[in-house]
Amino acid sequence: MRLLVTRPDPQGEQTVTFLRARGHDVTAAPLLRIETLAADFGDGQWSAIAVTSANAIRAVAAHARFPEISALPVFAVGARTAQTARAAGFENVMSADGDAGDLVALIAQTLPPGHALLYLAGEDRASDLAQALAPRDISVQTVEVYRAVAETALPDMVRNKLRAGTIDGVLHFSQRSAQSFVAAAREDEGWDNSLKCHHFCLSMQVAGPLVEAGARHIHVAATPDESAVLDLVGRA
Repeated sequence: MRLLVTRPDPQGEQTVTFLRARGHDVTAAPLLRIETLAADFGDGQWSAIAVTSANAIRAVAAHARFPEISALPVFAVGARTAQTARAAGFENVMSADGDAGDLVALIAQTLPPGHALLYLAGEDRASDLAQALAPRDISVQTVEVYRAVAETALPDMVRNKLRAGTIDGVLHFSQRSAQSFVAAAREDEGWDNSLKCHHFCLSMQVAGPLVEAGARHIHVAATPDESAVLDLVGRA
């Protein structure tokens, strides 16, 4: 298939490599740019760390307090985030192998009531861990360590391909990137072809902007991980 990957790098580069190895014609056009924020952790005392994106791990890897926090157990939303945490130097990493709901369940099952959690978060996030864990008497300090900045326009090469109808499918790994794709594509003559493409989405939440926009062929992964999205492409 002729595919478009909108995922930010470095994850986007990995996805492109996997797809090309499977014989697909792939165009990369990251629609989000990840920026590290100057994080202030304060004087909190935490029992563990929670992360819902590998971007958070990369953002704190060079932080002055990384040696301190790297000694703490980490609850990661999925296998790829957990892998990134281990590679960065965290030794005790547990993966929920799912979405934010699965992460909350893992934390609630593992961390006793009365403990405190440091949530390394993005500036924009779809879940509220503090609210979700409050009934378990687990306090959460949320510290924003990165932001995802949306691109406002598609690259000329992508616009031309959409106009010509030479993109068969688009991969979406976050709600923000799906929103950015819809917003940018609407402004171009290839908008109708964008709606006709196959859209391969990490989850129903990610698919939301495409559903609202009227996309005709939306495929949602059985589990919220990259392998499941790639399997969708293979079955299309």
